[in-house]
Amino acid sequence: MDDVTAILDQMNPAQREAVSAPQGNMLVLAGAGSGKTRVLVHRIAWLMQAERLSPYAVLAVTFTNKAAREMRTRLEALLGISLRHVWVGTFHSIAHRLLRTHWQDARLPQHFQIIDSDDQLRLIKRLLKDYNIDDERYPPRQVQSFISGCKEEGLRPHQVDAHGDAYLSQMVELYERYQLTCERGGLVDFGELLLRSLELLRDNPALLAHYQERFGHVLVDEFQDTNTLQYAWLKLLTGMRTPMTVVGDDDQSIYGWRGARIENIRRFENEFPDTKLVRLEQNYRSTSVILDAANALIRYNAERMGKELWTAGDHGELISVYGGFNDLDEARYIVDTIRERVGEGINRREIAILYRSNAQSRVIEETLIRQGVPYRIYGGQRFYERLEIKNALAYLRLLLNRDDDASLERVINVPARGIGTRTVETLRNRARQTGDSLWQALHDATSDGSLRGRAVSSLKAFADLIEQLDNEAAGLSLHEIIDRVNERTGLVEHHRNEKGEKGQARVENLEELVTAAKAFTQGETLDGVEAGEGMAALEAFLAEAALNAGEHEADEFEDCVQLMTLHSAKGLEFPVVFMAGVEEGLFPHKMSMEEPGRLEEERRLCYVGMTRAMKKLYFTHAELRRLHGKETFQRPSRFLREVPEGFMEEVRLRGQVSRPVTTSRPSPGLQQNGVEGGADLPSLSLGQRVSHPVFGEGVILNAEGEGERARVQVSFEGEGDKWLVLGFAKLTPL
Repeated sequence: MDDVTAILDQMNPAQREAVSAPQGNMLVLAGAGSGKTRVLVHRIAWLMQAERLSPYAVLAVTFTNKAAREMRTRLEALLGISLRHVWVGTFHSIAHRLLRTHWQDARLPQHFQIIDSDDQLRLIKRLLKDYNIDDERYPPRQVQSFISGCKEEGLRPHQVDAHGDAYLSQMVELYERYQLTCERGGLVDFGELLLRSLELLRDNPALLAHYQERFGHVLVDEFQDTNTLQYAWLKLLTGMRTPMTVVGDDDQSIYGWRGARIENIRRFENEFPDTKLVRLEQNYRSTSVILDAANALIRYNAERMGKELWTAGDHGELISVYGGFNDLDEARYIVDTIRERVGEGINRREIAILYRSNAQSRVIEETLIRQGVPYRIYGGQRFYERLEIKNALAYLRLLLNRDDDASLERVINVPARGIGTRTVETLRNRARQTGDSLWQALHDATSDGSLRGRAVSSLKAFADLIEQLDNEAAGLSLHEIIDRVNERTGLVEHHRNEKGEKGQARVENLEELVTAAKAFTQGETLDGVEAGEGMAALEAFLAEAALNAGEHEADEFEDCVQLMTLHSAKGLEFPVVFMAGVEEGLFPHKMSMEEPGRLEEERRLCYVGMTRAMKKLYFTHAELRRLHGKETFQRPSRFLREVPEGFMEEVRLRGQVSRPVTTSRPSPGLQQNGVEGGADLPSLSLGQRVSHPVFGEGVILNAEGEGERARVQVSFEGEGDKWLVLGFAKLTPL
């Protein structure tokens, strides 16, 4: 008790209120940078020490494995005890734990396998081929999205009403066939984990009563990101009686496109009885200029729960706004400014470039490369998503479950062993006709003479390899099993024979998989469950690998600038932030105009981007942008107009700061009479006729800036209006 009380003294009043509230339902509306993780961890510690709640009666749910690990680590450091068996994890990992424990009640095989999105897509492609369904009319990714969307809404195939629509009826039929295939092979995708665990509790009243009695308090992080199924799961598990503490921010709900329902956090206070509301508004991250600007922007959204971020820290610099004449000029400005900031002592890793669309990164990357500025794309390919690792894991899954069709199909000819697509197609057809797995079809086809020649011997060799590895694994530890599989399957030799550094990197990754397995069995656990030894450890290890494969966190490299989408930036912070491409149609995205609520989500995304900045924020936009192979003229985003002029300042083309930005401002530095080119360039005036080597003759309409970086707007006959840089345009006065 004394330890937790002492910690309360270091918190602000709102944080203390949230941590020490009596048992009961509570919604903590936690603004960006307000210390929500700290509050959540100390709330759990308070419940254990002050409220005398057993560690085993606490259930804490997060959205990423990284957040779960951080929460567990901080709790153990705070309490000074091991919490390996406390139920702290993601929705998916908690659901997985329930299904592993009660696999019979869940109507699952004991050794069911989790498949990631790539294997799910592979299975869907096979189904389309098996049933001769046009994959252009029914694209595999669209089918995958439909199935996942149904599961997120808690719907099985028979519960989806096609309303007589032929297209939707076909999608429902594919969903049904997909479900049957998964059940036959003992396969569970991410969406199935939660839906099956909900059905497990719903259909077994005694089991539900057990867990409702066991958990004395449920805590949920990032509550604004919950979808329909997750909300229903929480309501069922708590019975609306078990006290809940949910932490979230409606202003940071930016994942509606993947199923998140912002209405969940808005209705929690009304649906859960006697809910206490606590607002965390003191920000410990950003300057007051950035916070005031973000507050002003987000006020344009209706139906907010309402809060105002503030800080006791510095007032800070105004937000700089740069309008480039095209995306190349925008990128040059960003990189030039980065080099200046690095020269002033800022580390490159403290600088982030955020953008709405991945397509924007190419020009920025090329500019960084040309100027020799190291960078990395945050959210690059994760370890368990790399090709060689996925192949090794597929072999390992086959050791546990021969009926795993997705794994068998992935590695049956990797490395190449003479089993062609025609042979695999024959096995698929046979499996479909008999209702068996591909493994059973393989054995039947090699024994009854339906396949002949080299195909038979190759298939037998493959089957013998899997059986031999299974037998040899009996007396081996987990890392020895994986090492044996890497070598005996030929994966290591296959990649060692590749030319260049790529092959060597793949070999090193396979070696790292063995190292990861060794670390896993040396004290590490999966969701509080002991890893065990041998095949039991392999089962736990594969489950963790599948759960981790869905997350996208880049590794740590040298000191380099961070590039990422605005969605990827959530939860991160940087002293210096550039938000690029702040233009209508790009940000807010043009799709946001077509769906209700999407524009407000785009504004929340802008709010999230702004509140990533700690000390300095830059907005950049371009008048001409090349996207998707086309050049388009862009207008500055409405979000720039929605930030009051007193918080921003405009940057001239020559890098000089001009007057504060206004909401109805003309082009920066607009000249009424003309532009002075300098010693080596022509001096031009408005209305003057000029000639261009590509566009022909035209008339100067506008001009701005000075010297070689000055710009002129020229109306060309047959080509329309174009803005050109005087130093590059090669204009000849007529």
